[in-house]
Amino acid sequence: MNVTYKPLLPETEQPIIIIGASGIVKDAHLPAYKMAGFKVFGITNRTTSKAHAMAESHNIPHVFDNVAEAVKNAPKNAVYDITVLPDQYIEILEQLPDGAAVLIQKPMGNNYKQAKDIVAVCERKNLVAAINFQLRFASFVSAARNMIDQGLIGDLYDLEFKVTVKTPWELFPVIKQHPRLEILFHSVHYIDCIRSFLGNPKRVMARTTKHPLKDLSSCRSTIILDYGDTMSVKINTNHDHDFGTKIKKVI
Repeated sequence: MNVTYKPLLPETEQPIIIIGASGIVKDAHLPAYKMAGFKVFGITNRTTSKAHAMAESHNIPHVFDNVAEAVKNAPKNAVYDITVLPDQYIEILEQLPDGAAVLIQKPMGNNYKQAKDIVAVCERKNLVAAINFQLRFASFVSAARNMIDQGLIGDLYDLEFKVTVKTPWELFPVIKQHPRLEILFHSVHYIDCIRSFLGNPKRVMARTTKHPLKDLSSCRSTIILDYGDTMSVKINTNHDHDFGTKIKKVI
C-alpha cells in the first residue's frame, strides 16, 4: 500500500499577527506554529497585560495595544489570526487591510444571520479568509483522503465520528454558557471534515441534549447527514463520560 501526501505549507514566510490572547492561542495555535516553523510577528488583546504575558512566555517580539496599531505596524504579507468570540469578528475584520489573509476562529458567527454578515465583510474587503476548521487538514485525514482517492480501500459508503470524552468545560468559562454550545464549538469540526470528503448533504437531522447535573445548554449530540440511499454518515458525541479511560475485565 502506497500512501503519498504532503502537508500544504506556504512557499514564502508569512509573519503572523495574533488578535486575542485566549487559552486556545496558548495551548494550540502557538505550539502548532512553532512545530511548523511559522513566525509570529506580534500579538494584541483587549486586556494588554494578557498579550504581554503571552508574548513573554512564547518569545513574540511585538505587543500592540489594539488592532489598529497592529495593522499599522504589520508587514504587508502578514496573516491575521483572529482568536476572539464571534461577536467581535466584524469589528476586527473591518480594520484589516483589504486583501489581507486572515484565519478566523470558529464558529462562523453565533447564528446564520451573523455568519452571512461576516461573509459579506470578507467579500467586500476581498479578504483571503478561512474559518479555523483544522481537522480537514490534519495529517491523518490527509492520509485517509489520499487512500480513498487512490482506491486503496474501496469506495467510501460509511463515515462516522464517535466521540466519548469528559470535556473540562470549566476551562472555557467564556463559552460555557453559550446557548448552542456543543455543535457550534465542537461537532462543527466533524461536520466540516465530512463536507471536505463528501460536499454538502441534502439535509441534516440533529438533536442535542443536556446533562441533568450540568449547567450547560448542550453537551451531547447525534447528527445524521443525508447523502442519499447508499451513504451512511453520522456523528455521535458525548462529553459526559466521567468513568476514566481504563477498561476493566468482567468475568
